[in-house]
Amino acid sequence: MTNTTNIDNFRINGDRLWDSLMELAKIGATAKGGVCRLTLTDLDKQGRDLVLGWAREAGMEITIDKIGNGFMRRKGRNNALPPIMTGSHIDTQPTGGKFDGNYGVLAGIEVVRTLNDLGIETEAPIEVAFWTNEEGSRFVPVMMGSGVFAKAFTLETAYAAKDTEGKSVGDELQRIGYVGEQEPGDHPIGAYFETHIEQGPVLEDAGVTIGVVQGVLGIRWFDCTVTGMEAHAGPTPMALRKDAMQVAARIMQEVVACAMRHQPHGRGTVGMVHVFPNSRNVIPGRVKFSIDLRNGTDAQVDQMADEVKAFAAKVASESGLDVKIELVSSYPAQAFHEDCKGAVARAAQKLGYSNMPAVSGAGHDAVYMAKLAPSGMIFIPCKDGISHNEIESAEKEHITAGCNVLLHAMLERAGT
Repeated sequence: MTNTTNIDNFRINGDRLWDSLMELAKIGATAKGGVCRLTLTDLDKQGRDLVLGWAREAGMEITIDKIGNGFMRRKGRNNALPPIMTGSHIDTQPTGGKFDGNYGVLAGIEVVRTLNDLGIETEAPIEVAFWTNEEGSRFVPVMMGSGVFAKAFTLETAYAAKDTEGKSVGDELQRIGYVGEQEPGDHPIGAYFETHIEQGPVLEDAGVTIGVVQGVLGIRWFDCTVTGMEAHAGPTPMALRKDAMQVAARIMQEVVACAMRHQPHGRGTVGMVHVFPNSRNVIPGRVKFSIDLRNGTDAQVDQMADEVKAFAAKVASESGLDVKIELVSSYPAQAFHEDCKGAVARAAQKLGYSNMPAVSGAGHDAVYMAKLAPSGMIFIPCKDGISHNEIESAEKEHITAGCNVLLHAMLERAGT
């Protein structure tokens, strides 16, 4: 084995990683340069087969569990130790890009290839995982494979999930040949790292290469319904109207104002609006809209929700209209482990990459892994912060930098 005294000089092969990303992107390639490779389709099977083929070429052992999660292991000196794991997903949105998820899996493969090239044996095993149905674009819930692995919901619940054509997860997994024998979760993890494009504009705006992810924002989704009275837009004087839209608009503005008060990580979005009767010359009698609130801790996001509800109650009292706010979904904030965050920060600093603390406003498989083992994430910039879009793009130098940080963070945890 190679002498590891010059470990600080270790670097991955950026061209090889980039070429692997472009090769995987051919499976389900779209005319606009993106990828459509939905979970448990024939294209997903082709993508899985390709990735597992690369893993076998790198000398890795393959395990598939009953929800179709794939684990690719490079042995260590002490295989009784739980593996240091990295990974992500290879399923995409219908109009997805080349990097979301795929980068995290192939960066792990590149780490193993680099260790092979250098003749480095780690103390603990190294593993690369791909998780089934992270995107949730064909089946819900999202982050299905990692969720079943973490016992957030049952295998039976996942198997029963159906797509719009009535096809079930269980049947489709069986059809493509990816129902493994291992029980989900019967698989130890020593630590988990996930490398990902940021999917937002912060790093690019700051001109920073590496985001040391501190955690994932907590999320609260609500439906708000304002009920007034529809009436003719011409004969009804302004002072005598019960206009549900005007009351709803005030609450919508408060959602954004509340997020602005709770910076730096407060987020407030109204993304869906239904107006009844939705006629040009009728005063709206009912408006139903979504409220999406996010922040870095559960206490912060709950404080935001309390403020929006209090404002809505005030507006209801002033207007005399009925306002109802109902919680439809809640995702707790997830902080990442200090040791893993430290390993990422130390690697970035050692390698000379500009870096900064970052937060994830989107969910990732690392959220579930953080409930099981010390976990962390590495972000790199993506062009204009755009993701879940066929024009999603990242620079090769950033792709390389993120994988170099992953290599050194994993080596710190795995030992050489």
